[in-house]
Amino acid sequence: MKYEQLAKDIIENVGGKENVNSVVHCITRLRFKLKDEEKANTEVLKEMDGVVAVMKSAGQYQVVIGNHVPDVYKAIVEVGGLESKGSADEADGGDKGSLLNRFIDMISGIFTPILGVLAASGMIKGFNALFVAIGWLNEEGGTYQILNATGDALFYFLPIILGYSAMKKFGGTPFVGMVIAMALVYPALEGIPGAAEPLYTLFAGTVFESPVYIEFFGIPVILMTYSMSVIPIIVATFFAAKIEKALAKITPNVVKMFFVPMFTLLIIVPLTFIVIGPIATWASQLLGQVTVWVYDLSPIIAGAFLGGFWMVFVMFGLHWGLIPIAFNNVAVSGEDPILALIFVHSFALAAAVLAIWIKTKNETTKTLSPPAFISSIFGVTEPALYGIALPLKRPFVISLISSAVGGAIIGLFGTKIHLLGGLGIFQFPAMIHPEEGLNTAFIGTIIAAAVGMVLSFVLTYFFGGINQKATAAPAAEAASAKEETVITIQNEDIVSPLTGETIALEKIEDTAFASGTLGKGIAVEPTEGKLISPVSGTVSAMFPTNHAIGITTENGAEILMHIGMDTVQLDGKHFTGHVEQGAKVDKGQLLIEFDIPEIKKAGFPLTTPIIITNSGDYKDIAFTETKQIKIGDPLLSLEK
Repeated sequence: MKYEQLAKDIIENVGGKENVNSVVHCITRLRFKLKDEEKANTEVLKEMDGVVAVMKSAGQYQVVIGNHVPDVYKAIVEVGGLESKGSADEADGGDKGSLLNRFIDMISGIFTPILGVLAASGMIKGFNALFVAIGWLNEEGGTYQILNATGDALFYFLPIILGYSAMKKFGGTPFVGMVIAMALVYPALEGIPGAAEPLYTLFAGTVFESPVYIEFFGIPVILMTYSMSVIPIIVATFFAAKIEKALAKITPNVVKMFFVPMFTLLIIVPLTFIVIGPIATWASQLLGQVTVWVYDLSPIIAGAFLGGFWMVFVMFGLHWGLIPIAFNNVAVSGEDPILALIFVHSFALAAAVLAIWIKTKNETTKTLSPPAFISSIFGVTEPALYGIALPLKRPFVISLISSAVGGAIIGLFGTKIHLLGGLGIFQFPAMIHPEEGLNTAFIGTIIAAAVGMVLSFVLTYFFGGINQKATAAPAAEAASAKEETVITIQNEDIVSPLTGETIALEKIEDTAFASGTLGKGIAVEPTEGKLISPVSGTVSAMFPTNHAIGITTENGAEILMHIGMDTVQLDGKHFTGHVEQGAKVDKGQLLIEFDIPEIKKAGFPLTTPIIITNSGDYKDIAFTETKQIKIGDPLLSLEK
């Protein structure tokens, strides 16, 4: 390992790994949170080869490394046996960002390890349904059954998979999370309602009416179906990780190995059945009653409501309050409006994924998009939802909006399903009226699906934020591309990327930049919230929080522009990126927009260093003497 010795020395001189609460990195430095900063040997670290500077700021112990900080960080994590939390904006435990963003980031982070197999399972399920639809297979045959088990296994036992990844993300023991999930989908418990009469019924005659089949030490347990659910196991593992950590602190080492998991399970599993189950059950029952009431009030409003929020309901397991109503409607009256109103959601999601597939330059996203698109068309939305749309946020919201429009159209036409079974395109036959055939209501279904798809595609393609940080090319790819390109260093003139007042680099507050050890350059105090490209070249580094960007010019200059001081702590808030890592940019092209008043209001200086990180490749670097500068004015002159 190239930086193994440096990593060992850094860990030793920050007080050892036992003194490290956490460590992340930004674009130039390691950011430690130490238990006791007095234990760190700051002077030794400052003199260490490979360390540019050491700073204490914003509650962090910062060890400035330079451009190769990601490699040093990896060595730190590996050598020290520390938990990898990635770059500063990825670090868990911050209270930054909106609640919705934090929730989406958590969900997508938990699903990231299973994206490949999730997409594969969706493809198998979709094609198996296709083979049945065209008559190649029948649902009674062994081939269908085995393929169905292959494709459906991950979805049915999804809580077990998520139990592992969620528990790991929350800092607990992954196998404990799996056991919690196994208890939730334990067949004997799931089968009780169908095999026995309830002991009694709680809240009979109300919307919260709940049959009770079992008790736990006299406490009623309201059973629900946890297979294919997402939120219950994530909530359970969140609390399980905290319980496990608390037990680990008070349990003697000699019995810790089995006492901690035993008591964690004994606490969290009953708690999940007793608390999470009833909450989810009652919420879904209430949703069912509200939906029926809204439909009676206005089918159009009900369509917009159900279509727009169906994917959210599925995420939280609330759809189980609607499924029984729909099934009962078909059984009793031969038709149901509820499942018809949510019909467009898979098509809207598929169209969003199609737009991403066409537009994105990220190889991972482009690889995941085709199977996610196909499985969504077939009605299996999990790969597209959790693997692509939800992490990117905007396409997810656009899919909800488009599905709401489609649901409203279906409500307008009064479309209902007349058969159970089939998802996605295979649900079209269920919309055919048994007596009237392809009537107006069926035509309305086609119109709704088409409108939902077109709307979702167009909005995602043009407003989905596909070229921003969520689809930025992986750093490893950009680094690899950079290594493969041989550039001959030449003289270069660099214009100002900002409008504002120039400041000598040595006069700024951040000593790492002021000392010039990260490279020679100049700083600008911006008066306009736009950063443009000062050269033509390639984006060599685009930090996910959009507060810093690196560009390698066609003539070999390596430029780093860092908007403000410690602005990484804003976690991307008030910054909007317009390019992605690895992108080719032209001189004058808009790179980043930032909200000056809001950033200042948050208490962060906006002084922006513009430095040449490979200053050693040049004989001389001349700086402008102009105090007030505008975008495009001469700023630096590099002489080889």
